[in-house]
Amino acid sequence: MENIIEVKNITKAFPGIIANNDISLEIRRGEIYALLGENGAGKSTLMNILFGLYKPDRGDIILRGERVIISSPAHAASMSIGMVHQHFRLVEDFSIAENIVLGIEPKHRFLGILPYVGMTSVNRKIAQLSRDLGLDVDPEMKVSDAGVSIRQRVEILKMLYRNAEILIFDEPTAMLAPQEIAYLLKILKNLKEQGKTIILITHKLSEVKEIADRCGILNRGRLIGVYDVASTSASDMAAYMVGRELDDELPPPPQDFGDVVLDVSNMSVAQRGLKCVDDVSFSVRAGEVFAIAGVDGNGQKELADALAGLIDVSGGSIMLSGQDMTRASVRQRIEAGLSYVPEDRHGIGLILDFPLRHNLALRRYYVSPFCVNGVFKESVFDDFSTGLIENFDIRCGQGGHTVTRSMSGGNQQKAIVAREIELASKLMIFVQPTRGLDIGATRAIHKHIMRQREAGHAIFLISMELDEIRVLADTIGVIYDGRINRIAPARELSTEEIGEYMMGVKV
Repeated sequence: MENIIEVKNITKAFPGIIANNDISLEIRRGEIYALLGENGAGKSTLMNILFGLYKPDRGDIILRGERVIISSPAHAASMSIGMVHQHFRLVEDFSIAENIVLGIEPKHRFLGILPYVGMTSVNRKIAQLSRDLGLDVDPEMKVSDAGVSIRQRVEILKMLYRNAEILIFDEPTAMLAPQEIAYLLKILKNLKEQGKTIILITHKLSEVKEIADRCGILNRGRLIGVYDVASTSASDMAAYMVGRELDDELPPPPQDFGDVVLDVSNMSVAQRGLKCVDDVSFSVRAGEVFAIAGVDGNGQKELADALAGLIDVSGGSIMLSGQDMTRASVRQRIEAGLSYVPEDRHGIGLILDFPLRHNLALRRYYVSPFCVNGVFKESVFDDFSTGLIENFDIRCGQGGHTVTRSMSGGNQQKAIVAREIELASKLMIFVQPTRGLDIGATRAIHKHIMRQREAGHAIFLISMELDEIRVLADTIGVIYDGRINRIAPARELSTEEIGEYMMGVKV
């Protein structure tokens, strides 16, 4: 099988870090090639070079046998290279069709004079393309009204509308529910059968085993090796990624719970006139991990945001250690003993243009020792961030002075988790805490959460990963259409039963 892409001796450095260090690899036409590695290993940097977002400091790219210099994403698209980024790049107020043709709009002239974009024909073409590929979308739907899986289909259609032959996917399943993941993997297999070449950046080894032909594994900017997926076990891949063998994770051992820390009674939340959380009641005790399982879009995000004070409740009450927090501000909740790791790390969790040390202190910056008599103590910010960077293995080129936007998504996530755990709050809310994290970092975060459980903190967890819920939860609540329709000890619920409640088959 001929090579469609070769990268030779690619090196790319950023301040304080070599992201890609003399990497050479070959990708064959019509294969699914997985790129694996820890957070910050250089996977996304290498693919961003192929897509024209970055220029290598040295090294060559050979495309279809010819040396090329890819100067921009538009240039990459002209060479039939497309990329779906981990964080979607869509215009919220535009329709699906407008997003797909943005930059290559078909222009017509009314009466041969006045220019206009003929969206009627575009809508028809996109509707037909989406049906042919099994990516059904409504071309006229606004992106702001579309769920995560629909947005991902839009990003894929953007590439295919431009006749991309090489498709790069950066963590494509990070925000999808199990059923949506199965659907996407089926789409990727279909695209391969149509002759497309797919490069897949992922941390999910089960997905690699299911669909990939070969995998290249990076570690701290270097290529460790290239392996045939069929003959390499998932455990071996994990060991190559992190440089050590990983033990199997087991469900938490039984322990006695303490008093009720969080008591939610008949809580409802309405957004845009629609009730997205409907008369929900539950409690979380000290030393307990209470996990919510459900398909994305069934009210989990609104439930968590309401508990954290980011949105108002339309009914019911929230009690935190006996205090009524129903109408309390975000700061009042934090000071009463609440930590929050949100789903949206860019929009809510971080201020991306702040240095890491300031992001790590966002919950404490206004109190001593960070601020004394209205004056910030910069040395305290430095020492504080250094400790968290070491304890949580946050990979950053310039320590606490690293601009947060420049860090990999996984290391941004580790920064938020570190900040919220460090508060040692009575109640810790985690929404998708390991989204975008490699297997080693995921295990480390799980251990941190279990330590908080052992220390007697109440843990409220929302995760789309049933495997994650299985290894962390004492109690599971299953949410469907805004209602929690089953609450039971984790050991009493089978995976199949949880799935039936998630899909509304059981009520």
